[in-house]
Amino acid sequence: MSISMHITAQDKISTNIKRIQARLQLLPQEAYAEFVKDTPIRTGNARRSTRLNNKTIEANYAYAKRLDEGYSPQAPNGMVKPTEAFIKKRIGTILRGR
Repeated sequence: MSISMHITAQDKISTNIKRIQARLQLLPQEAYAEFVKDTPIRTGNARRSTRLNNKTIEANYAYAKRLDEGYSPQAPNGMVKPTEAFIKKRIGTILRGR
């Protein structure tokens, strides 16, 4: 009895694409976690009021823009710029297969 297996380049590419897609599906949750981590904390309201709605991070509090402009010494670069940098770096890592 013999067993043969034929794996084409297309099979390997399809598997890699599926793996990349699965990791990219997790990116909104990862970006949300990064955004919240970068959000300054004094009373906790800003972090509690930040939500992930589908694939959109929503900072639902009156002073969100002010915090993002660097008002707090805890987040001199705000939250959006560090989160964007995280996303770019993470996409690169995912595409390199890590």
